[in-house]
Amino acid sequence: MNFLAHIYLSGENDLIKIGNFMADGIRGHDYEQFPVDVQKGILLHRAIDTFTDAHPVFRQSKHRLHEKYGHYSGVIMDIIYDHFLAKNWAKYSNEKLEHYAERFYNSLRENYDWLTPKTQGMMPYMIGRNWLVSYGTVEGIEKILFQMDHRTKNRAHMQNAVKELREYYTEFEEEFTAFFEDLRQHAQQKLAIL
Repeated sequence: MNFLAHIYLSGENDLIKIGNFMADGIRGHDYEQFPVDVQKGILLHRAIDTFTDAHPVFRQSKHRLHEKYGHYSGVIMDIIYDHFLAKNWAKYSNEKLEHYAERFYNSLRENYDWLTPKTQGMMPYMIGRNWLVSYGTVEGIEKILFQMDHRTKNRAHMQNAVKELREYYTEFEEEFTAFFEDLRQHAQQKLAIL
């Protein structure tokens, strides 16, 4: 799952959200240097990733892309699944996505000193381009994939995956819906024991 899902699955605690959001850049036991709630978010992120990578529905979605995009197919599917979360946001939250995103951006600003340098560097782009809301459109996903391609020196041509997104749109959306129910339950259980 990508940023929006990780944040959403963190519940309402801002520090857990922040830990979950920035966990990719934190290796091994380095998470122990953060406040306890940030640590919980990092551990939750790891549990979400492990669950996602092993889930048969996510693997089915990813398989459609694997031949063309290789090991980047999982990264692309994370972003595509975030698209369906943003698109169907009203099913999962009573708060408008625009308000939810702004609240999260504000919590990043308020907790800036706890952010990793990588997250601090990414923040202006994320907020300026309103990534979390932009996931809701295919055009927004195309821009995100283009930016990711740029960061990987265009090795995978990820932006071209919008073609597969359009071609298999119904299948991807159905798979996301089924998978996300399982993931929500898993994340809630994990949060309860952290």
